[in-house]
Amino acid sequence: MNKSILMGRLVRDPEIRYSQGASPVAVANYTLAVNRRFKQQGQPDVDFINIVAIGKNGEFAEDWLHKGNMIQVVGRIQVRSWEDNEGKKRYATEVVAEEHYFCGGKSETQNRASSNSQPDTSAPSDGFYPIDESVNDDDLPF
Repeated sequence: MNKSILMGRLVRDPEIRYSQGASPVAVANYTLAVNRRFKQQGQPDVDFINIVAIGKNGEFAEDWLHKGNMIQVVGRIQVRSWEDNEGKKRYATEVVAEEHYFCGGKSETQNRASSNSQPDTSAPSDGFYPIDESVNDDDLPF
């Protein structure tokens, strides 16, 4: 089984390209900064993981992901190889994103909501929703 689950922050906005052809496909590339557990000296260590999102996931990345977002990526590890201009064989290891989840706080959620016309459906900060006082107990079916 090839499954990778990562949580971290975007280092920069995703780079978006579209494939050529009759129906172009979005390909988003971005880097995720993922904190490791602490080193021996007590300093955090960070891995910078290259992520590729293709198709609908690429379109999602283009529309919603921005530098600094805390996200979780579920995907698979892929190793690519090619020959460079000097004839040397090169390798790249990356994660192909299959799912994205936002992990940020309320301010990040509000920033996303303000950049999109959809209503904010996040819970209030105290965890309680306001009760509509116009509801009468006689109207309840129980």
